[in-house]
Amino acid sequence: MKHRLMILFLGSVLLLASCTTMNGSVNLPAGSLPKPKVALVLGGGAARGFAHIGVIRALEQEKIPVDLVVGTSVGSLIGAIYAHDRNSFELEWTAFALEKDDIFDYGLLNAFTGMGAAKGEKLESFVKSKVPVANIEELKVPFAAVATDLNRGTRVILDTGSVGRAVRASSALPGVFQPVEHQGRLLVDGGVSDNVPASVAREKGADIVIAVDIGKQVSNFNIVDIIDVMLQSITVMSSENAKFRKQEADILIAPNIGDVGMLDFTQKKRCMQAGVDATQKMMPEIKAKIEAWGRNKLARK
Repeated sequence: MKHRLMILFLGSVLLLASCTTMNGSVNLPAGSLPKPKVALVLGGGAARGFAHIGVIRALEQEKIPVDLVVGTSVGSLIGAIYAHDRNSFELEWTAFALEKDDIFDYGLLNAFTGMGAAKGEKLESFVKSKVPVANIEELKVPFAAVATDLNRGTRVILDTGSVGRAVRASSALPGVFQPVEHQGRLLVDGGVSDNVPASVAREKGADIVIAVDIGKQVSNFNIVDIIDVMLQSITVMSSENAKFRKQEADILIAPNIGDVGMLDFTQKKRCMQAGVDATQKMMPEIKAKIEAWGRNKLARK
């Protein structure tokens, strides 16, 4: 009996020693480390936003947790739907069924008498049909949409109130959609002020920020009408502000879709696959960042 107890004791000592490094820190497996608050930041880019769905699918497949979603423009649309039920499969079906007519309510009268070619009411109704809760506070994953105060020229973070109205405001491309009156402000697309809002995720307490940049390549020699002029102007403006904003991210995912037009709904599958490919390429770095955060957190205790 004594011999058995001695063997068990020595075995325990050896096991403990094998889990301890020379400096005395415990070498725990990654699965038992503290978990960071991981934010997914989805940038603006209109039809290129289908790539966000591929990013989300790849993160789900690798079981990367998403504890906060922040989105600008189309990023707010995809982000709100995902924040409601955390289901990339349903998100894909929604995307494949989505057509421009589902979200753009164009009208000649709007263009001549209003402040945009489309009202945005269809977009808001679409969000309400896919997110059956009224307010952002009711979503399963904490969520924030980023818009721009047209009067003051400042970034606005929408993290309370109507989900549909927040997405509509965040997606109100100047000249394409009319500005949106919401929470006492006149709001337009978040890409005007912050197209890849990684800093918003930081402000909301994220430990690890994974940002997705779906910006268009800036050069464009096929500008033929007023809509092209407006969209190209937005592209240039968004590209310039994103250069600095996305530096706040720990991980930057950039799907190779810069040649896809902002209103081109014909390349959904390509955009989604590009999102998957770009995320898988970054996956070793994502996992390493999460593990390093956990080990550093444990070492500071």
